Amino acid sequence: MVGLVNTALGYAVILTGLALGWGDIVSNAAGYAAGLLAGFALNRRWTFGSDAGPRMSEGRRYVLVFLVAYCANLAVLTLARSLGFVESPLAQLAGLCTYSILFYLGSSRYVFVARPGLRAQLPPDATARKP
Repeated sequence: MVGLVNTALGYAVILTGLALGWGDIVSNAAGYAAGLLAGFALNRRWTFGSDAGPRMSEGRRYVLVFLVAYCANLAVLTLARSLGFVESPLAQLAGLCTYSILFYLGSSRYVFVARPGLRAQLPPDATARKP
């Protein structure tokens, strides 16, 4: 749900920017900037269930994953523009889908991963049978 809300917010800003004549790149940057901080807070709490307070290392990993996904988004947008899809909502949507997939994978496997120091110590399995 968080991803859908964040994606809808970003895409709405992109479409608004295109309608206002900002062009592809500025509209795109504005859309992604709109959701970056909100996405961090919402994703870490609700999507990935991180209960601990935010850490600088987590924030740095989040920004790194954002930059990788955003660069992939710009690559798709640049390719679409070279194919004649200038200021096209469909080109923006293709870039957005690329970004969303990469960002989710990076967040789930690199940013919001359980770290050994944060896990609660589990008691030994009381039901284990001894040989």
